[in-house]
Amino acid sequence: MAKAIRRGGKAYYSCEECGFAYKTRELAQKCQDWCGKHHSCSLEITKHAVMV
Repeated sequence: MAKAIRRGGKAYYSCEECGFAYKTRELAQKCQDWCGKHHSCSLEITKHAVMV
């Protein structure tokens, strides 16, 4: 399950495998699923990552 993060009154979600953060839980979960299965990051998913 992607981990919720609160910064500046906004909610972000992070992949527990690689630590990248996303604006939606769905993207964070896709990232976590990919990382866990492939032991790498997907460029198609991580292009949506945000700095928190």
